[in-house]
Amino acid sequence: MAQRDYYEVLGVSKNVSEADLKKAYRRLAMKHHPDRNPGNKEAENQFKEAKEAYEVLSDPQKRAAYDQFGHAGVRGTPGGDGFGAGGASFSDIFGDVFGDIFGGGRGGGSRVYRGADLQYNLEISLEDAVYGNEVKIRVPRMEACETCNGSGAKPGSSPETCKTCNGVGQVRMQQGFFSVQQTCPRCHGQGKIVTDPCSICSGSGRVKKHKTLSVKVPAGVDIGDRIRLSGEGEAGQNNGPAGDLYVQINIKPHKIFTREESHLLCSIPVSIATAALGGEIEVPTLDGRVKLKIPPETQSGKIFRIRGKGVKPVRGGPRGDILCKVHVETPVKLSVEQRELLRRFDDALKKDRGGHSPQESGWMDSVKRFFDDMKL
Repeated sequence: MAQRDYYEVLGVSKNVSEADLKKAYRRLAMKHHPDRNPGNKEAENQFKEAKEAYEVLSDPQKRAAYDQFGHAGVRGTPGGDGFGAGGASFSDIFGDVFGDIFGGGRGGGSRVYRGADLQYNLEISLEDAVYGNEVKIRVPRMEACETCNGSGAKPGSSPETCKTCNGVGQVRMQQGFFSVQQTCPRCHGQGKIVTDPCSICSGSGRVKKHKTLSVKVPAGVDIGDRIRLSGEGEAGQNNGPAGDLYVQINIKPHKIFTREESHLLCSIPVSIATAALGGEIEVPTLDGRVKLKIPPETQSGKIFRIRGKGVKPVRGGPRGDILCKVHVETPVKLSVEQRELLRRFDDALKKDRGGHSPQESGWMDSVKRFFDDMKL
């Protein structure tokens, strides 16, 4: 099946800003998060697809490569669920081709390769996202083999110079009027051949290990934010520098609050009596409990703001608010006496004709005008 366009996956245009790109990803991530859709394979796949698209488009270099070359330009970048390895960079993919054609090459002898960048998806609680925390993660990665010190050769031996390219790593081919320089097919550009490979790493010079790292999660991080740990990616080849580790933040769904940038949203059930007569209710915040005054005649859907109890953004700015949306709850499991009291109360309201239900009256007037217009 053909891979969908990343912009189409996130529902954005190609000139989308970084802020709007993040909003689009947050919306899809919250909608299709596996915790909110247990057992829904389709939702899980949509979550992974959105995450992969955001990982590419949120990186300026990868986005530029994708805009010019499509999926081929970013093939090998981190993706999928959990932990992924980033392959060669865009320059690595095309550098050898153009270098060989024009005779530039990459120099002789054993080539040094930078290790791949890695990505780790870290899921944290809303509380940790708001206040920050230090968490431990266990990362699988390729590290230099300690037995052969990264050479790939069995202890007591060493790699031999490639006889095909004499250690240069490249060979020159004559094609008509053109002399084309290509990567040596025998040593694959390494310049050396391991004839007696190390039994631990099988000649690759690297082995897979797990390392436990401490990640400092700053206060105010949001879904899609990334924390870079320099040099904690995979080990380079031939003693090349290690890559970096990117820890991407995901936030677990909260039982009470949903986050909207720096604000926290929640829905509060209120009894009919409290909504009609007014009162005071207790509302939870991440700092503790606060009292919220409900004025008389409060309608369902009314939003109350508790200032300064939201999130302080990681990139600076004032702390957001908690927005409490009132939901007037209809009583259930009424006794015979309670039902009779409600009927008598309803009759009293109808006899009074004092406009006690303005929304209902307005709606009924709209219905009447609608049917009157149909008769014309």
